[in-house]
Amino acid sequence: MTAQLDAPHDLVGIGIGPFNLSLAALAHGLPQQGAGELATAFYDQRRDFRWHPGLLIEGATLQVPFLADLVTLADPTSPWSFLSYLRHKERLFPFYFAEQFHIHRAEYDAYCRWVAGRVPGLHFGHQVDAVRWNPERDLFEVDFTQLDADGEALGRTYTRHLALGIGTAPYIPEPLRPLAEAPTVPVVHSADYLDNRQRILAADHVTVIGSGQSGAEVFLDLLRARPAGRERLTWLARTPSFAPMEYSKLGLEHFTPDYTRYFHSLPEPVRNQLVPAQWQLHKGIDADTIAAIHAELYRRTLHGGWPDAVLTPGVRVRTAGRVATTKVELHLEHVEQGTRSRLTTDAVVLATGYRERPLSSLLAGLDPYLRKDSAGRPRIDDRYRMVLDPTVSGSIFVQNGERHTHGVGAPDLGLAAWRSAAILNTLTGKEPYPQPERTAFTTFGLEQREHTRPRPAGDLLPLVDHP
Repeated sequence: MTAQLDAPHDLVGIGIGPFNLSLAALAHGLPQQGAGELATAFYDQRRDFRWHPGLLIEGATLQVPFLADLVTLADPTSPWSFLSYLRHKERLFPFYFAEQFHIHRAEYDAYCRWVAGRVPGLHFGHQVDAVRWNPERDLFEVDFTQLDADGEALGRTYTRHLALGIGTAPYIPEPLRPLAEAPTVPVVHSADYLDNRQRILAADHVTVIGSGQSGAEVFLDLLRARPAGRERLTWLARTPSFAPMEYSKLGLEHFTPDYTRYFHSLPEPVRNQLVPAQWQLHKGIDADTIAAIHAELYRRTLHGGWPDAVLTPGVRVRTAGRVATTKVELHLEHVEQGTRSRLTTDAVVLATGYRERPLSSLLAGLDPYLRKDSAGRPRIDDRYRMVLDPTVSGSIFVQNGERHTHGVGAPDLGLAAWRSAAILNTLTGKEPYPQPERTAFTTFGLEQREHTRPRPAGDLLPLVDHP
């Protein structure tokens, strides 16, 4: 095993998705507390950068504006901004005339790959195997395996701080896991939709499960590709309706640093109740996508008749199994009616979302140092650091693994640059990226002090509002 013993890093990032890529871009060129630039390295087991390749459906757009790129909301002058990417590609004027505030997903992926190919210190094809705290050196030691066509090589590096950005994994409900693993019937997660699209389109009847944006985009893509009158599509969802994403201007202020700070200050039981209750903030469907689905369905009624498409919310899949070798039987229950039914289908697309990847295996060597909440989850402070034993001088920063402590904005691309800037401000002990004191018109919660009204002329005593 090779080890870089003489040159510990200031920061090692594990995982190179958009969030750690944002951190790497904003860290590039920053001075450290001593002399020279901040020494960083980022590792990812994939061969190159890929962002949800299975969902880069033609025409699908981001649900956040292009300003929510990797860096702009922390540093609009950064060379790694989306506008810098357009300038490099000589596409600024076409973008200017296109007047598109929400860019295509494929373009966001291309932009991220452009940044990933130019920011130094990114190591793809490196699988991190273990992380430990070395009290003798006062450093974290990171073991990795370098994967290449010629074989594997083991390595170790040392760092003062860590940033975990290992992302989320597709979630497959328990009743459907055996079917998803079977080769004969196409039961696939939406994360793998494009890789299996032709196989799914060839199926006689297709069922989409899931009411979020991914489910809506897959259903719309299938609907557009199937002949009128022979659509043979079913769309099921557990939610009581195919609901639009909360996208009002004040509703969007839940994705501001102000709300993040407020959420973090709440007691743990309150936070636990809030996250599932706010599903429409992040699991609803873009209104334009809903409109496009309705328009396509309506278009197919112009010559009489209704499209052969069933859209049913309020349904959960109890169990599932194979019929012969080529079909799937879904056992359904309607939550409000209390009724049960069966559906036989030839292909299933599971738009059932993602879950945070567990950290227990990766951080097994650090478990004695980790402080956890009542549910066994890592405690994370307001600066995105895991709460560790005081004997550990280094910090472990968390990217998109802190929804339980920081709220619905944790996976949102719009907060990526701000969170990266907050991490780097903490890590450097300086403020290379000054952050605004206020970011929302909404005041979340009551301030913990008495408020004094303006005193009328001649009044000697203040009038105080009591809670």
